[in-house]
Amino acid sequence: MRRAALILLVLLAAPAVAAAKPPVIVELYTAQGCVSCSEANAFVGKLAERPGVLPLTFAVDYWDYLGWPDTFAKPEFARRQKAYVARMSVSEPYTPQVVVDGHAQAPGGQADKIEKLLRDAAKAPRDPPDMAFIGARRVDVGSGRAPRGGAEVWLVRYDPRERDVEVKRGDNRGQVIPHRNVVRQIARLGLWKGRATAYRLPAATEEGLATVVLVQAAGGRMLAAAQPKT
Repeated sequence: MRRAALILLVLLAAPAVAAAKPPVIVELYTAQGCVSCSEANAFVGKLAERPGVLPLTFAVDYWDYLGWPDTFAKPEFARRQKAYVARMSVSEPYTPQVVVDGHAQAPGGQADKIEKLLRDAAKAPRDPPDMAFIGARRVDVGSGRAPRGGAEVWLVRYDPRERDVEVKRGDNRGQVIPHRNVVRQIARLGLWKGRATAYRLPAATEEGLATVVLVQAAGGRMLAAAQPKT
């Protein structure tokens, strides 16, 4: 009896861990100077209201030369997209591109194909490690079966608000481009090789951002995703 009571006290004292089933991560690579991106932005923005799905909008900068520097773009976002291109059967980076759970992609304008990828991802077997946030500056990733080559742990901070941007130059001049869950900060926290590991979280670069930590196999597939409880 005393042993059972002690175990219960330990469980109650332990930090709350993330839900066992992580959301499907949808990455949209887009640009305000991209003529065909506005519709894809709106479609992916609606996914933010869907349970079990977390869309993340990455603005890329390689279309800036067309006359309108994207107001949200950062070079590291384009580098992340290029890493996907190197793994997938894609000849070069393009916009709008959607990557689902790090291992399947489709043009952002093909809603039917994206929906199929979402259904497939939701049905895929999952065995994620537990994840727990310790205050605002640390995340613990528990032990589990690591994929061949290990995995990387990424911090992503994004703006959960709806943001509309009026484009004043370039091919989209005069248009208002919708945005949702715009990524503002990304950082590689380190490797995960199946052992329980603690990672320090860098400070947020802006106020009002939401946080998600991703555990991603070296081959690209998402293993786990967790957000701190608000």
